Order: sequence, then C-alpha cells, then structure tokens
Amino acid sequence: MGMQEELSAYGAWRTRVEQTVTRLRGWLFEANLSDTHNDQCIDQLLQKLRDDRLVVAFVAEFSRGKSELINAIFFGDQGTRVLPSSTGRTTMCPTELMYDPARPACIDLLPIDTRRGNTPVADYKSQPAAWTRIPLDTGSTPAMQQALTRVSEQRRATISDAEAMGFRIDLSGETGLQPDAQGGVQVPAWRHAVINLPHPLLRQGLVILDTPGLNAIGAEPELTLSLLPAAHAVLFVLGMDTGVTQSDLGVWKTHVTAAGGSRQGRIAVLNKMDSLWDGLRSEAQIEAEIQRQIESCALTLDIPASRVFPVSAQKGLLARIQHDDALLARSRLPQLERALVEDLLPAKRDIVAAAVEHDAGELIKRMQELLAGRRRGLEEQQAEFSDLRGKNRGVIQYMLKRVKAEKEEFERGLERFYATRNVFSSQTNALFAHLGMDALRTRTNHTREVMEAANFSLQLRDAMNAFFEGVRESLRQSATSVDEIFHMMEAMYQRFSTEHDLRLGVPVPFSVQRYEKDINRLETAFHQQFNTWLNLLTTEKRLLTQRFFETVAVQVRKHMEVVNRDVEHWLRAIMAPLENQVREHQKQLKRRLESVKRIHEATDTLEERIEDLRQTGAAIDQQLEELGRLQGALDSALRAPVLRVVSAAA
Repeated sequence: MGMQEELSAYGAWRTRVEQTVTRLRGWLFEANLSDTHNDQCIDQLLQKLRDDRLVVAFVAEFSRGKSELINAIFFGDQGTRVLPSSTGRTTMCPTELMYDPARPACIDLLPIDTRRGNTPVADYKSQPAAWTRIPLDTGSTPAMQQALTRVSEQRRATISDAEAMGFRIDLSGETGLQPDAQGGVQVPAWRHAVINLPHPLLRQGLVILDTPGLNAIGAEPELTLSLLPAAHAVLFVLGMDTGVTQSDLGVWKTHVTAAGGSRQGRIAVLNKMDSLWDGLRSEAQIEAEIQRQIESCALTLDIPASRVFPVSAQKGLLARIQHDDALLARSRLPQLERALVEDLLPAKRDIVAAAVEHDAGELIKRMQELLAGRRRGLEEQQAEFSDLRGKNRGVIQYMLKRVKAEKEEFERGLERFYATRNVFSSQTNALFAHLGMDALRTRTNHTREVMEAANFSLQLRDAMNAFFEGVRESLRQSATSVDEIFHMMEAMYQRFSTEHDLRLGVPVPFSVQRYEKDINRLETAFHQQFNTWLNLLTTEKRLLTQRFFETVAVQVRKHMEVVNRDVEHWLRAIMAPLENQVREHQKQLKRRLESVKRIHEATDTLEERIEDLRQTGAAIDQQLEELGRLQGALDSALRAPVLRVVSAAA
C-alpha cells in the first residue's frame, strides 16, 4: 500500500473504534446505566478519537529542498508543484497544511506585526479576526499555486522594528537578518500560515508542518517549545552536496532535539541526491559517495545510519508527475515514505489504542462490577425467600427486623462515607491550592514583577530559573496531597468492602510527578533559546521579558492545564466507584426491605416474589452477556490490523 492507502486504513481503523465506543454509550443509556461520570468519560474518549491528528514536521535551513520534498511525498498526484519551490527561501513562516471540514478551502495568514505583543500563535487560532484569509480555488491548480505564493511574502522593516519583533540582526547574514545598504532588512510578511486543503491525505487527519530556515530568519519560539515536540515525526532535510553544515547542526541541536534530546521519530533526509548523477561517476562511485555521506551524517547527528535517507525530491516529484516508475525507484523516495509510515502509524495507533483500552476498559469494568453486585444481591434475596417456604409468620417478622437492622447499620456507615467525602473535598481544595491555575497565575505575575524590576542580567536569569523551580515545587507538593487522598480512599474502599460486602477492588493510583518530565523538557528548550549569556547581554530587558511570557510561560500554562484536567479526571474516577456501589447497595437494601414488608403484609405471595427475582436476575445475566460482547467487539476493533507492511521494492 502507498502512503494514502496506509493512512486511509488507519482512518478506517480509528472509525471502527469510534463506532464501537458509540455503541457502548448507546447501550449504557438503554440499560439505564448512564451517569454523569460515565457520560463524561465516553464524551472525552470520542473527542480524542475525532481530534486525532498525525503531525509530520519538516525542518531545514533554507535551500535544502524542503518544500520540494513535501510536494514529492504528499502532492505528486496533483500533476504539478503545489507548494512554492524555487532557489532561495520559499517558506518564510511556519506553515501548517491540514483539513478542517468546518472551514472552507483557504489560507489563513497571521501578520508578522503580532509578534510585537504578548499573545502566542496558539491563542490567535481562536481569534479569526486577527488573520488574513485567502480563498483557495481547488479546481484550478494555477490559481491555487498563485494563492500559495502568499506564504513566501516578505516586507521591508527597519532594524529597530525587526528587533522589536524578535528577529536577530547579523551583518554577515549567517545567524540572522542581514541589513541592506540603506540599513533596512527584509522580514517575513506573515508570522504563521494555516492552509486548509481538502487533500485525501489531509482528510485522513494528516497535518504537515513546514518550517522556515530557522537559523537564518529566527524561529518562532513556539516551534521549539510546542509545535516540533508535539510532532509525531520530524524530517530533518540536509543537502547531499553539503552534508551537515555548522548551520544545520545548530538547527538540529536547537530546534529538533533541544526538547529533552529525544531522537525518537526523527529522520534525517539527504536531499538532492541527483547532484551526483553527473554522468562522470559510475553507479558504484555514486553509491560509495552516498554511503559515505550517510555514515558522516549519522555520526554527526548521533543517530543510527538506518535513520538517514538519501533521496532526490525533484526527481521523485517528476517521476510521479510523469508516472515514471524507474525514475521514482532511483529517487529512493519510496524507501523514505515506507520508513515514515512505519514510524508514524504503528506508534500512533498504539498510543490511541492504549488510551481507549484504558478509559473504556475502566468504564466497562465498573459496569460489570455494578451488575455483578446487583446479581449477588438478588441471589441472596432468592436464598432468603426460598428459606421462608413453609415457615410461619414469626420467622418472616424476624427477617423483617433483620433487614431493617442491616439497613440501619448501613446508614450509620453512610455517615462515615459522608464524613470521608467532606475530607476528600477539603484535601482536593488543598491539592488545587498547589496545583491549580490560580496558583500558577500568582507565580507568573510575581515572576513578571521581579523581571520588570531587575537591573542586571543575573537578576533576570534568577527570576526565570525560580519560575521553573516554583512550578516543580508545586508538583512536588501536589504529589503529597495526591498520596494522602489515595491512601484515604484506599482505606475507605477496604472498610466498605469488609463491612458491607461491596466488591470495590483497589483504587487506581495517580502520579503527578510524571508530568515533571514535560516541565523539564520545556526548561531545557528555554535554557537553549533564552537563558544564555548572549541573549541576556544582547537582548533588551523588555523584549526578553515579553518573549519569556508569551512563549515559555504560555507553554508551562498549557502543560499545567493538562495536569489539572488529568487530576480532576482521576479524582472523579477514584470517587465514582465508591459512590456508585454505595448508591446501588442502598437501593438494594430498600428494595429488599420493601419485598419482605409486602410478604409480611400478605400483599405479595412468596412464590410471586421469588419468580420476580428470578426474572430480574435473568435480565441482569443478559446485560452482563451484552456488556461482554461489547467488550469483545472493542477488543477486536482495537487489535484489528491496520498496516500491511510491504518491502520498499514492492
């Protein structure tokens, strides 16, 4: 299968899983087993499946053929180039290619002047008025090409304006923008571009992130802190003729692997392999030169040679346009595509499947325990009523007293439950006092005040370092609160299981500290991009403070929002089983007492009541069977094969 077929197969797998979860939700409603917590769990799960995206990022210095490579891999079926590709810089701002059916085919462009403010790109995505929209005529390739050239637009700015927008100025042009003879510089016209295109691959949830020459024009900090770390695969494009230059190595270290140093999902591409096809070298000589560059590149980037792919994007695109299979094979594009698919889809499917299996599995387990508890209660009642056959009225009266006593004892246990729930509420408040967004907002405001009052670079550095340490300390304090809540709930689970024969199992633990890895990754990127003596000494304090809060602090906030959301979900999940079982046991005791009363008062015959219990038990057995079939259907959907791996030669 080609890439389009592979992605279609993955999309079909995801759709089958979504349909199975939807069936589960419908069945819970029909079986009268829905509640707020279950509905929230399923809604969140379905939203995750619908929002699932596969992000592939392309990173390179300019003139490495990055846009041509995107054309060759993803748009060869269009019969021409889709993205602008020519000598020099064609991608001047981070560009996302995606498809959202709720929006028309268009290009949304965010003006470069927005870099002067404190608002990150992610926040602008919820402000349509801030963007310039260019319609895309997908029925006309020339019109679409013309519209897409808007992404490459530049405009002239003074040096002070460029610096105010965060661009570095360098007289040599090697590590920043080079002033012209009049003392001005060319800056990108746009800060970010989102191309909404109804392409078959993009319809399947693929998102392509095309980045500008990061060292040359200065990267949008969100790229390093958010967009690139979130990508499922990053293709780092190099030139076959140059190998890894110092500028390339700077991009690799600063932008590709800065966030924690991970090489997972990172592929190096040696483009322009056709530069070796000069008619003077033999095939053996060409192959030897390619192998030499692969080994040199792998050694320099500290990745396996198997992660380095030589290709000719231009010849691959030409081969696809002309349907030339021999030229396509010689371009080696299929080998790169196969590696990309094999990297991307199995790992992504495993992540999605694990999330569905965990969340849906926990819900199904809770429902099975609930139904099993009902079944046990009915069996106990049947046994009690069967024992009453042939017994006198005094025995029935004794049973009535015994059931009343059990109900009273359980209600005394409820008092302990309500007391525990009050303590749970207090501990939850204490937890969010450390972890909540109000605490982070207070810490952020304090850091801003310290930075604005700082007179020396060292004070700025200390304030930024203290910000990260404060976030980590809040996570450590939160971990203590989480442990206290867990141990309290563990004791309550055990008490109710022992005293009232509830099958509660063991509450699921939660680790706040695992989120510290995300904060550490952000801090690593921060140190490389901001917290250097060069930045501290050469960047004006106001601009450095602004950049810190519109990028680093914003990303920390987003990560802490995820922590808060996950903690809230855990708190609901740890309390819900106990609440459900307590509520269910209370209902069973009430029904049992009413049944014995009716028998005692001769309003129901004993045999009628036993038959009612038998029929109710049969209905519960049927529900358990149906729930088991749904669980089996979900397991089958999750484990259904997605990829048919074929050799590159095929």
